[in-house]
Amino acid sequence: MASDPRASRSPRGAQVIDRAAQVLSCVLGADDPISFTAVVEQTGLSRSTASRLLQALEHNALLDRDADGKYRGGAMFTQFAARFDREESLSAVAGSTLQRLSEETGEASHLAVPSGGKVVQVAQVDSTYLLGSGNWVDIEVPPHCSALGKVLYAYDAIPLPTGRLERRASRTLTSRSALLADLETIREAGFAVAHDELEDGLDALASPVFGPGGTIIAAVGISGPTLRLEPDHARLGALLVREAETLSRSLQRQAPPLSLEH
Repeated sequence: MASDPRASRSPRGAQVIDRAAQVLSCVLGADDPISFTAVVEQTGLSRSTASRLLQALEHNALLDRDADGKYRGGAMFTQFAARFDREESLSAVAGSTLQRLSEETGEASHLAVPSGGKVVQVAQVDSTYLLGSGNWVDIEVPPHCSALGKVLYAYDAIPLPTGRLERRASRTLTSRSALLADLETIREAGFAVAHDELEDGLDALASPVFGPGGTIIAAVGISGPTLRLEPDHARLGALLVREAETLSRSLQRQAPPLSLEH
């Protein structure tokens, strides 16, 4: 009688899964993002095996790498954790995005979410310049003069304001009609600009982040002195669109069955 070919494959398959679980436990159990060398040392696996497993786990959104190439939990864990702590999980998965934006522009980068009809900034990476914008985490500002807020308006994440809008700086949009026209421009371009609108001498740009189902869940942006940002709005806006799209795909990705090679 012919033997079941699955029987000969099962021990090896179980061994691969065990090793993948070992690597995953090592990374998730670390207090901070962990290097490839540390994974090899702590698991006792060969460098080639550890490399293949790490690549497969990253490909399937179970692990992610930060700007230093170190490993941490990926978007799949973030999606699961979002059921319990949305802001913390979003901040974790967006960390590498914010770091890249700050490194590439030198400016402060931000993550904001809609909450109760307001804009809540939940994470920031500071500017590398001596002259930069301050820390905006947990500071409430009127959405109509914030690039992050205007993005959330444009994609219906928060309700539009009614009546006359508060003037905060020389270029603040103070009428609903002016705001609506700006929101249309934002939807066409994929990013928002706040140019001397919250405070004179301060510029900001932001782009939307979409979660599963294509629903906007956050906005990412940068801010800094008008003198540095104004001449470069187009390039910075395109950069934000690319980074926001990459982050959105990470959040939306549905992992295929785990495929690991020994």
